[in-house]
Amino acid sequence: MKDIKIIVATHKEYRMPTETMYLPVQLGAYNKEECLYQPDNTGENISSKNSSFCELTGLYWAWKNLDNEYIGLSHYRRHFKGKTKSKDAFNQVLTIEEASKLLDNNDIIVTKRRNYYIETVYSHYDHTLYIEPLDKTREIISRKYPNYLKSFDKCMKNKHMHAFNMFIMKRDKLDEFCSWLFDILFTLEDEMSGIKYNDFHSRYPGRISEVLLDVWLETNNYQYKEVPFIYMERINKFKKGMSFLKAKFLGKKYGESF
Repeated sequence: MKDIKIIVATHKEYRMPTETMYLPVQLGAYNKEECLYQPDNTGENISSKNSSFCELTGLYWAWKNLDNEYIGLSHYRRHFKGKTKSKDAFNQVLTIEEASKLLDNNDIIVTKRRNYYIETVYSHYDHTLYIEPLDKTREIISRKYPNYLKSFDKCMKNKHMHAFNMFIMKRDKLDEFCSWLFDILFTLEDEMSGIKYNDFHSRYPGRISEVLLDVWLETNNYQYKEVPFIYMERINKFKKGMSFLKAKFLGKKYGESF
């Protein structure tokens, strides 16, 4: 078996996969009296940024404090899906045997791409969220990483993306990705400091990181393996669909996660 550790980003007690490959990490632990799981505020960390960086405080902690050969990120409500068929979603979660086999020929695993069909990545972001952070991100990339700009523009025109900040990467790829990603996001946070959003929209660093994964993959021409993901809770598709239509046609930004 390969040496894999997938952190499960969570902010509350929740049922978790039982395999030791999965490590629940409690986000934003810096201001919590009790930590149910591995807290994200030990060692080198950015736990205090959790209100805006979301699951990325867990990713940062894993990057800086774990030494496994492969490191991944999943969420308490979303996991990579394995091949086992079961009515119990947790019995369907990717196993270490399955992950190891996939990583025999791939350094990177991502989720199956999400299709928007009638929107581009950029227009979807513009309709559902405030666009200023995404435009500012392009400015930062043009200054600091100009070789990524062509891929950024291309990815913004796509009608699909690898969403949810879910992946498994070999250590050298993770080091490269996180060094690039967090440099951009820390710069973005600094340059957007004069603009105030409510709690929901202030999470833009976490959301921007979702669109940057494909930019990084595209620029470096890295090969990857797509794996389906599974929701651990029932999703209200009607509510989600109505919110999307209101955002696209009525200009009503999202106000909550789904």
